[in-house]
Order: sequence, then structure tokens, then C-alpha cells
Amino acid sequence: MKGYFGVGVDGISKPMNLGNLVRISHAFDASFFFSIAPRLKLSDAASDTSRAQGQLPFYSFPSAADFRLPLGCRLVGVEITDDAVELPRFRHPLRAAYVFGAERFSLSPEVLAACEFVVKIPTRFSINVGMAGAIVLYDRLVSLGSFGPRPMMPGGAEEVPPPHSWGAPLARPRGK
Repeated sequence: MKGYFGVGVDGISKPMNLGNLVRISHAFDASFFFSIAPRLKLSDAASDTSRAQGQLPFYSFPSAADFRLPLGCRLVGVEITDDAVELPRFRHPLRAAYVFGAERFSLSPEVLAACEFVVKIPTRFSINVGMAGAIVLYDRLVSLGSFGPRPMMPGGAEEVPPPHSWGAPLARPRGK
């Protein structure tokens, strides 16, 4: 899998939620983390026990009007809207930035308008932003990763693929 992804939040106000999402982003090997109109600082996020702040770039934008992404990076909003694509039916862009809304609020209208895609997790009600981040990033990993199809029968695959290496290129079948 080539490409990269970043993770960000719009207007987050709870330090535990910010720390959890930053830690999850770090665990799934995000290329960068960003915040738009934050109500707190990354240093307030004590729940980031992975200490991601020193491991991946962090960008803070005072408002949606100031927000910028690398050229070719596509913004994916994670939000419950009528026209959002359900996550299992979504094809992740190779170069993407996923943005999550603040607690008790949705993505701001300005950020939502900037999103090229909007996806929703098919749950009965809204879930914690850290949990939502883990689900979206896991879905990206499984759908774009080198794991191959799932086995037809319950249990593990008969032929175990080599261990996944985050930085290594994907193995290609012989003769290709």
C-alpha cells in the first residue's frame, strides 16, 4: 500500500478524547495529526501514553478558513449525516486526512463543506471520538493493507501471510 493518511479533530474540547485519538492515530501509523479550532492544547492530552507528540507532526489551525492539507490529500469527514457513505461501503483514498467532530457537536459547517467525502460508522447512535477513530483506521488498514481476503471458514487462514511491516513495501506475487 502506498500513500499516507492523517487524522484530525474539529473543535475538540476534552483532553482524554484528544489523547485517545492521538494515541490511536500513532498506533495505526498516521503520517500527521491536526486540529481545527481546538479548545485545548495537545500537551493537555495526558491519555496519549504513546507520547505521539514527539513522534508524528502535529498541526494546529485556528479556524476552518486557515486549514490546509498537502496537495493531493483528500479530506474525509467522519460524521452522521443523511448523505454519508456507510464505512463498510467506502473505498479509502490512498492519500487521505480523516477529520472527526468534537464531543456533543458535529463537524462545523465549514469543515463539513470542505470534505470531499463523508462517511459514517453504521451504529445505532454516536460513539466516542477515540473509538470512532479506531474503527475508521482499522477499516483503512484492512481494506488497503496486505492481508488478503478473509478465509471462507471460521478461524485463521490456512496459509499465514508474512508479518505486516509498517514501512516495508507490499510483497507482490511472483512473475508480476
